[in-house]
Amino acid sequence: MSAEFFRSPLHDRHVALGAKLAPFGGWEMPLEYAGGGVLREHAAVREAAGVFDVSHLGKARVSGAGAADFVNSCLTNDLGRIEPGKAQYTLCCDETGGVVDDLIAYLYGPDDVFLIPNAANTAEVARRLAAAAPAGVTVTDQHREFAILAVQGPHSADVLGKLGLPADHGYMSFLEATLGGAELIVCRTGYTGEHGYELVIPWDAATAVWDALITAGVRPCGLGARDTLRTEMGYPLHGQELSLEISPVQARSGWAVGWSKPVFWGRDALLAEKAAGPRRQLRGLELTGRGIPRGHMPVFAGGVQVGETTSGTFSPTKKIGIALALIDTATPLADDTLVEIDIRGRRTEARLVKPPFVKTSVR
Repeated sequence: MSAEFFRSPLHDRHVALGAKLAPFGGWEMPLEYAGGGVLREHAAVREAAGVFDVSHLGKARVSGAGAADFVNSCLTNDLGRIEPGKAQYTLCCDETGGVVDDLIAYLYGPDDVFLIPNAANTAEVARRLAAAAPAGVTVTDQHREFAILAVQGPHSADVLGKLGLPADHGYMSFLEATLGGAELIVCRTGYTGEHGYELVIPWDAATAVWDALITAGVRPCGLGARDTLRTEMGYPLHGQELSLEISPVQARSGWAVGWSKPVFWGRDALLAEKAAGPRRQLRGLELTGRGIPRGHMPVFAGGVQVGETTSGTFSPTKKIGIALALIDTATPLADDTLVEIDIRGRRTEARLVKPPFVKTSVR
């Protein structure tokens, strides 16, 4: 792999486990592991517990007097709805309502907010916040100061308990803890639809924490299984379901917008789009026969193209092809309507459904 890609502090561990490595967001990360593969890793998370190295995710700190109010005036969701010790999913939009990135905000207090953006967008999110920050508020890019490990699955709480880490706090809350002398953050978040945690760890302590988790019996999982898991839940991936061209209204992510807030980036454009109704919206598709859809495949109804897939995969849980797609709203199509996806030149029947494709146990 080219030296132009960043590497996780766990790179040597991944190589030793026979990981298939691939570029992602400017990083060289494990796609799947030898002896496992996407299907087994996916099943481990749905049935037991798996651990993902997601150290490629960004990290940025906004600090100084009134930092939380400043962040709240920029990002879409309302930090005023949560208290210190809670985390919140939110969006960074531009003035047109397009999504620069989706991210998690950790509220430490009125003067301290920790942000976890996506890998490829960290520098841009930090740049925009720094350019808008008032005197006394500092935005610090800490991308390579911390590693992040996501422990996900119905047995994840038992695993953390074995290691003496807190596991009984509520969804979207975080606690500080210590493991092997390293101070870390344990947050009840994840991207799989299962009960889980994300551990924010000092970069140099990542190997010791990883080893402890593997010794506790957690299966290492790569980005391949992470993608099948999140697609089964209908969770958006920036660059596919969210982008500068795909607004939160179109992506059905309006629940992450504080509509009553007086100010946030993109507010006027998003309010106008919400009032008028979006020209397209994100829908789910389940194939009725064989086939595996991917992104950017045309969707037809009655012989007329009505949209395009944004993500597609084989669902290991349902054993069928599934997809997310942006579907035109000009001609309303109800759930259960049969449509067709053009999969490499072959029209394949699919049914419109409302995600998630599988039952969630995230809380």
